[in-house]
Amino acid sequence: MNWEEKYKRKDHLEFRVGDEIKIGVRVKEGDKERIQSFEGLVLSIRGSGLDKTFKVRKTAAGIGVERTFLFHSHAVATVKVLKSGKTRRAKLFYLRDKVGKGSKLKEDLTVIALPAEEPKAAAPAAAPAVTPSTAVPADAPK
Repeated sequence: MNWEEKYKRKDHLEFRVGDEIKIGVRVKEGDKERIQSFEGLVLSIRGSGLDKTFKVRKTAAGIGVERTFLFHSHAVATVKVLKSGKTRRAKLFYLRDKVGKGSKLKEDLTVIALPAEEPKAAAPAAAPAVTPSTAVPADAPK
């Protein structure tokens, strides 16, 4: 067994550059551990193997905050895709200079559901029960 396989995540994170995601980050304070959420836009994904990282940007109180996360880190508890953005670039660093509506991406509606968010199957509609006493023969007068 390759030594890298021991440290890789078993659950694959499914998102792309341009997606708006919500990340649950494990924060350890003293002897307690909690999960803190970080919500933002994926600017870039780089590297491969255990060195694979992704950069997320959010604006907090009018100030841009960027954070880089290791893909296979144990500190990343959960990743949920909120919106999928339509992009034609691999790196979205040009969004750092944009303000207001210019910093928004168009939503990609072709992505229906990612494996982490499969829609639940609807229960089949029950057919009305027809009893022999309520059934009307076809040749009966109206």
